[in-house]
Amino acid sequence: MDDILDLHRYPLDHPGSPDWQALVARCKADLAVNGMFNLEGLLRPEALPGAVAELQPVFETDAFTHTRRHNIYFRKSIPELPADHPALREVETTNRTVCADQMGAAAVIRLYEWAPFASFLAATLDKDRLHVMDDPLARVNAMSYAQGQGLNWHFDRSEFTTTLLLQAPKAGGAFEYRTDLRSDTDPNYDGVGRMLRGEDRQVRSLTLAPGTLNVFRGKNTAHRVTPVEGTRTRMIAVFSFYERPGVLFSEEERIGFYGRAA
Repeated sequence: MDDILDLHRYPLDHPGSPDWQALVARCKADLAVNGMFNLEGLLRPEALPGAVAELQPVFETDAFTHTRRHNIYFRKSIPELPADHPALREVETTNRTVCADQMGAAAVIRLYEWAPFASFLAATLDKDRLHVMDDPLARVNAMSYAQGQGLNWHFDRSEFTTTLLLQAPKAGGAFEYRTDLRSDTDPNYDGVGRMLRGEDRQVRSLTLAPGTLNVFRGKNTAHRVTPVEGTRTRMIAVFSFYERPGVLFSEEERIGFYGRAA
């Protein structure tokens, strides 16, 4: 993996070593304060063009274009809320998606299946172990956002999200987030409505550099990617790990996310 990862700066291949433990401690501290940590330049700069080139032809010919209107919860309704509540305001998301079964032996697949990667993530998140998905479509996704496209406000279903930015646009495509907008015990619907109206001063914006690994606790932190501006797309890989082995999406979930069941 040394050909694509900066393992001198980020010694993921030496679990338990002093440098590895120091990196894990730093990531844990960032998670506690910011709800995320970033490893800028984990993917070597010289490896980025190849990682993009491996996926670009698939995006051009076989990607699934997904355009949908949704609320921040990706649910048609919330039982305790009236349909016109500000927290249920609809927004639009559009992107192109490539699935793991379309990637062959791409660099992002190599990284996903490299056991020290999952072990490192588990340590930063205080998990005994993390497992790759068995799902041939969902295990790794690559997403591309062109001019005017973005990922709109939402909460994640999973506890954490792991992404690797492969290509940044010329403008736009910023990662915006509002840390701990809700909690497991308080949905804070009125606060969600205020944020969607642009009235929350605690919303933050982050512009990531290509090659950066981002691990983010998005279950209770609202977040979005602003629309891309210009001719260069924003391309990102999304890695799915679970605490239990053998996880598969349902046929309905696959069709909803990818337009196909297999």
